[in-house]
Amino acid sequence: MFGLGVFLQILVKHRFPWNIPSHWKREWRSVHLTNLMLVLIIGVMVYTMGLTSFLMVFVPVMLMASASGAWLFYVQHQFEATYWCQNDQWDFHQAALQGSSYYDLPRLLQWFTANIGFHHIHHFSLRVPNYRLEACFNNIVELQRATRVTLGQSCRLASLKLWDEEQQKLVGFKGSVGHVKHNNLWDRGPY
Repeated sequence: MFGLGVFLQILVKHRFPWNIPSHWKREWRSVHLTNLMLVLIIGVMVYTMGLTSFLMVFVPVMLMASASGAWLFYVQHQFEATYWCQNDQWDFHQAALQGSSYYDLPRLLQWFTANIGFHHIHHFSLRVPNYRLEACFNNIVELQRATRVTLGQSCRLASLKLWDEEQQKLVGFKGSVGHVKHNNLWDRGPY
């Protein structure tokens, strides 16, 4: 997920998003124009530096960037006390505040990631530019109530994979084994 998978997601799935409905003309046009510009830019780069040199720079940089982006997205949505709800019970404000975390990064990483740590504010409003996110966070008390995750704590979050309905929290495979055995799912035989 943090390596080749996300690399292919960005290079293939986002470049050819067949799941966009055909009547969304503006979205399709945007994807095709982006692809055209990428082909032109990459073509110029390959022409000026050669294919081997281009790939020696492009592939490692894209692998690191895509892995970092996947990590940032993952840890801001995968924490124990996150908010998961059925459609009829889903609440916009709770999902924004409790469904993504405040990733409290050191100042330098906060700057390099364009304030992505304030991702929960993005869930409230897409219109807040990244350079205003910290001010919003500092001035609106409700936004400060989001789950705070530090860089050190985020390493532990990669193990959370399953939603436990009874406990209403994310758990790892290890944490679910006792619970599953408790419900006698192991004794049901083949499906």
